Amino acid sequence: MVKIKVVVCIKQVPGTTDIHIDPQTNTLVREGVENIINPFDNYALEEGVRLKEKSEEISQTVALTMGPPQAEQILKDALSVGMDEAVLLSDREFAGADTWATAVTLAAAVKKIGDAGLVIFGKQTLDGDTGQVGPEFAQRMHMPFIGYVSKICKLDRKSIQAERLMEHGYEIIEAQLPAAISVVKDINEPRVPSLRGKMKAKKMEIPVWDRHHIGLDAEQVGLSGSFTQVVKVFTPQSKHEVMMLEGSTAEQVEKLFGKLKQLNVVQGA
Repeated sequence: MVKIKVVVCIKQVPGTTDIHIDPQTNTLVREGVENIINPFDNYALEEGVRLKEKSEEISQTVALTMGPPQAEQILKDALSVGMDEAVLLSDREFAGADTWATAVTLAAAVKKIGDAGLVIFGKQTLDGDTGQVGPEFAQRMHMPFIGYVSKICKLDRKSIQAERLMEHGYEIIEAQLPAAISVVKDINEPRVPSLRGKMKAKKMEIPVWDRHHIGLDAEQVGLSGSFTQVVKVFTPQSKHEVMMLEGSTAEQVEKLFGKLKQLNVVQGA
């Protein structure tokens, strides 16, 4: 019987809060900036490795990322903590992709990898901070999706049962495989790569796929395939107005009430 292949989607993000925006494209300037694995994706990687270690149902784990050539480094990091294989999606035409175009590209790559029973995402990324790619990927792949997973309770060749973190507690959800999930930091504690793991990762070759490898047209990827686009980036101006109210307490209350009515904060006769 066919075993489960686990794909973990990760992203390279700036490892600093001192970021700059390209005024022409309104996208992040990544050149010259130290890049790291998106912190939430470390938990996704760890969970993928743990599933392989404790279950004979898992045949292989694959780390997948879309980014410039230097994004290969985070895939090396993924291999060093125990992922079996890694794939880099890199093409100039991928640049400027919104969450949907990113999801479309990842979905095409997962189809090419083949036989993915479970696809794991981090909850969100530091740079985009939307949490949209996971569910959009699942929509594209016609897979069930479970977000904010804090614990995988059961996983077999047919289904997954997961604990989903809610605002006031949690809920248990079961879904048929293949499925996609996004995980929160409560799910595990990411390991530190061993020296042996680093040496093994250093020797491994990572395939690089462009849009032709995954069978997508230019209109489906990058800015051309994006339904949304950043048209302006700016820091909102903060305006403060101070008004001193004089008189007795009753007079001050009356004046304050009248001012709030003018500002449509309260309604009254």
